[in-house]
Amino acid sequence: MNIKNRLTIRIGSHSMAFAATDPTDVNGIVYEPYTTKSGISMAANLREAFTKSPLLGQRFTLVQVLLDSPVLMVPIDEFHEKDMEKLYHHAFTSHPETGDLKQELIMYRVLPELNAVAVFGVNKDLKLVIDDHFTDSIFIPLTQPVWSHLHQRSFTGNRQKLYAYFHDKKMELFAFAQNRFKYVNTFHTARAHDALYFTLYVWKQLGFNHETDELHLVGAMPDEQWLTEHLHIYLQRVFVISPKADFGNLPAARIKNMPYDLMALYYKS
Repeated sequence: MNIKNRLTIRIGSHSMAFAATDPTDVNGIVYEPYTTKSGISMAANLREAFTKSPLLGQRFTLVQVLLDSPVLMVPIDEFHEKDMEKLYHHAFTSHPETGDLKQELIMYRVLPELNAVAVFGVNKDLKLVIDDHFTDSIFIPLTQPVWSHLHQRSFTGNRQKLYAYFHDKKMELFAFAQNRFKYVNTFHTARAHDALYFTLYVWKQLGFNHETDELHLVGAMPDEQWLTEHLHIYLQRVFVISPKADFGNLPAARIKNMPYDLMALYYKS
């Protein structure tokens, strides 16, 4: 298998998947979901995956890890690396899934196109597993490729836009203004009713116009038909982003159940 020497590991709250480019594959990308065990940590799941996964059995030197972790967004002109850990622990007193922030290394990614710095935590045991198998690693907030891609889309038209990205039973709502985040937050939305409530609440909080401004939905929505129908009751311009239409001829858009964040990552690559 002629795979470029870079692996992507996507680690969600309760899910894991691996991907790599492969010119010999019909889609140009090998995508391998991995079934995790609920009774053990994600670090233990990943360590076990190295004994079972065909893709992880390949020789890679570089890995990029898309990690679903709470993110603190800091304006780039106010960011100081020496203060980031204190700020992060002040913003997040505990991890929503594990509850324990003491077991996390605090990292950051600069988002120059958005004039922001994303500060996030990486589980120490998970980092150790990565370091045991790769000589070079990059950790990225899971939604970073989505932020970057939809930020470019936001320049079309003059209407204000609110974006909702659904993944891992969560909804990330964000909006842009003048090349920076106007709003960004994450909500747990296993039920469509919760997604409807939080979306309308944020819409009102931002002062968006229900007749002229736009809401764009993408990802694994809970009860998509119900949600879109009820959003249309309150908002006139609601759109569901189709990956196939959005990414054009990108082969990754044809891969069944591939998360939108991975598609956006490979679209930019």
